[in-house]
Amino acid sequence: MALSGLDIYKLLPKTNCRQCGLATCLAFAMQLAKKAVVIEKCPFISIEAKDTLEAQALPPIRLISLGSNEGKFEIGNETVMFRHEEKFRNPAGLGFIIDDNLGEVEIKQRLEKINQLKFERVGQLLEVNLIAIQYNKDAKNFLETTELVLNNSSLPILLMCSDLSVLKQAIIFAKERKPLLYSATKENFAQIGALAKEFQLPLVVVAQDIDSLTQLTGELKAIGVSDLILDTGVKPIADKIWDLTQLRRQALKKSNRALGYPGLVIVDKIDSYEEAMEATAYIAKYASIILIKGIKTWEILSILTLRQNIYTDPQKPLQIEPKLYPIGRVSEKSPVLITTNFSLSYYTVLGEVESSKIPSYILSVDTEGMSVLTAWAAEKFNAETITKSLDKNGIKDVINHKNLIIPGYVAVLSGDLEEQSGFKVIVGPKEAAGIPAFLKNLN
Repeated sequence: MALSGLDIYKLLPKTNCRQCGLATCLAFAMQLAKKAVVIEKCPFISIEAKDTLEAQALPPIRLISLGSNEGKFEIGNETVMFRHEEKFRNPAGLGFIIDDNLGEVEIKQRLEKINQLKFERVGQLLEVNLIAIQYNKDAKNFLETTELVLNNSSLPILLMCSDLSVLKQAIIFAKERKPLLYSATKENFAQIGALAKEFQLPLVVVAQDIDSLTQLTGELKAIGVSDLILDTGVKPIADKIWDLTQLRRQALKKSNRALGYPGLVIVDKIDSYEEAMEATAYIAKYASIILIKGIKTWEILSILTLRQNIYTDPQKPLQIEPKLYPIGRVSEKSPVLITTNFSLSYYTVLGEVESSKIPSYILSVDTEGMSVLTAWAAEKFNAETITKSLDKNGIKDVINHKNLIIPGYVAVLSGDLEEQSGFKVIVGPKEAAGIPAFLKNLN
């Protein structure tokens, strides 16, 4: 756990020299606890105290970067057990296992499909993150598959190979992409740890229980390997979630640095529905990398959608810029629909307007990212705010009619809005799904 201001004060020289810019060492300690100043501001602090404070300032779960260039992504650096306490920081990486005993044509087909797994949802791009290449006792197949993946995908790669001589050859092929290595065990940690250190690569550590993981991470750190990812092996889902939860709790609540690393899980299910359900369970509790074999579009979209929801900051609603958006080839006669700047509200309305094929304007009113009913209840979506938005965006200059369409759930606003804005208010459907039919029948 982070040191309190009083804990920090005990480590300071207590000279009250004021060279840090504050009146007393206690005041400096309190600011340091809030991360409002840096330790270098104190000119007289001892080396031992500085090392202690810097160690405590490190994130309880190590931040690890995987891959390079455009495919690079980060995991770890989490600081809370529950999302509502603050937020989850780095979204879990979703990766795909490719067996090296598949034929070249099938591997290329799978890679092409994986490269297409990109989705836009409420203004954000949802993407997959990793390709794992699995060794099946044939060095030639493994090396050729590694080369195929490198040539046909920009995603980071994970090399799953138990033969360290073959693994080293693959590392040399892929070293520019900074591959993740799988895996260090109690039998081979010294040898594979030497490879990870030589090439400065992250390494997955595998053990069936937490005590064994603690011992292995200590051994690897002693030989200079610090970028580690933890895996407790293939287990029933309840046991795996228990392991992931305990690893997170040890790192955050017990300040156990030996377990302060991201976690990895492999989902071993043939049925796509079971695979998707298990993968999403691990995203919620508390995996940083999930490896699967399925590549069906519906399955991946469902997993990525849940990941997006889990890793959205609960204290900052997703919102878009509040302004007037032209949809399609608009004209002076195009209808004007009013909504809030909550991303989900706007993009839901946008999708239905596009489906209608009727060029329209959408006015997104600034409600601090609240949805329609929430903003109305908070008095941030009312006649006054809508009128101000109409004036600010110059709606009178882009249309030659006096009609506005408001959501059906806030029909109660129509009278006040007509009085304040000077526009005629038309009450639209309550649900966005009704917008296409409504627009087609508007005239």
